[in-house]
Amino acid sequence: MCNRYRLTHSKQYLAERFQAADDKIEAHPRYNIAPTQPVLIVRKERGKKIRRFTTMHWGLIPSWAKDMSIGNRTLNARSETVTNTPAFRDSILTKRCLIPADGFYEWRKMGSVKQPYCFEVGEGEVFAFAGLWDEWRSPDGEIIESCTILTTGPNSLVADLHDRMPVIVTPDKYDVWLDPDVNDFNTIRDILKPYDANLMRRYPVSRKLNNSKIDDAEAASPVTLDTPTQGQLF
Repeated sequence: MCNRYRLTHSKQYLAERFQAADDKIEAHPRYNIAPTQPVLIVRKERGKKIRRFTTMHWGLIPSWAKDMSIGNRTLNARSETVTNTPAFRDSILTKRCLIPADGFYEWRKMGSVKQPYCFEVGEGEVFAFAGLWDEWRSPDGEIIESCTILTTGPNSLVADLHDRMPVIVTPDKYDVWLDPDVNDFNTIRDILKPYDANLMRRYPVSRKLNNSKIDDAEAASPVTLDTPTQGQLF
């Protein structure tokens, strides 16, 4: 599962990294991105070569939904069952996106408290979650675009904290993942696997992060625990 993450790099850097048009999109450092908030995504429209940034509601609302409430239950999509799940089975074939991040969080229960850990690729470099999106029209005619993050089994770095982890798409797979003309699931199946644990690191961060309303650098700062754990950043 993935229900909190971080994206702190500049708009210009992200535009260069993803080779995406950044017009009309504002990006500022975010340290505690939470469900139902607007999030930055990268997508590619059918018949067009250019990638574009846009913002979407985090929590996918299928086009056939009666109301927005379903989005509270579709923050993540299991990659193993995505082709059979009504909310996702159409999007996996034609509406795939990348969701930029530079860290995500999971929690360990320590007595009566929950200790958050940050997971990074390399030394905090930008990466991209595999995402799906859809478009929903409200009863009053408003168009709302929304997205979800695909998950898979955990790698060895995540496994002792959670039995799921977000799918991270490697840069060499961006083109095929974003291409809406690639609508054969077998072509993209191999992308939906755990990221190499040897290319990642993790470390504990402030428990202030537990409050989704706190979104600042201090909340995402590394902390030292009484007992160091495997994979901890020193």
